[in-house]
Amino acid sequence: MSAAPKITALRGGGVSLVAAADAFLATPRTANPNTHRAYASAIDRTIERLGRDRPLAEATDAEVGHALAELWGASAPATWNRNRAAVTSWLTWCQTKKHWAAPSVPAEAERRKENADETRAVAKTTIHRLLSRRDIPLRERALWRMLLGHRLRGGWRRSPRQPPRRAVIRRV
Repeated sequence: MSAAPKITALRGGGVSLVAAADAFLATPRTANPNTHRAYASAIDRTIERLGRDRPLAEATDAEVGHALAELWGASAPATWNRNRAAVTSWLTWCQTKKHWAAPSVPAEAERRKENADETRAVAKTTIHRLLSRRDIPLRERALWRMLLGHRLRGGWRRSPRQPPRRAVIRRV
């Protein structure tokens, strides 16, 4: 008897990683420019690790996991989860929508728990109380007064398209 026949994909066997990524990034799923930029960045960096012109069907789950770990293994949980989700979305799309033989993100590359930021804003009354204390150096009080004034004028939330506000000088 002969050896078992080699199983090959009927569709997408010759699709390269770059061609698969370009096809995915051209879908309406990434129509938003911010989504497109984030997905393209994560997918392109992963493809660089796996080999740009390599066929999609030849990449393995372990290689994808290794590339993710090399690129973002030491990153913050939010960064890891964002980039992992982009690559997972791309590979899942290749498998389900295009029916291409594509690797998956391995189970070892699981989502990481993100710590919720419990930081709260300091109340204005607390800041005013601190500004009136004499035991706090003048330099610190001046800094806090500038920062508080900047926040009250909306300087931190100003759109880059808005012209800067003019200073109003009042004579007393």
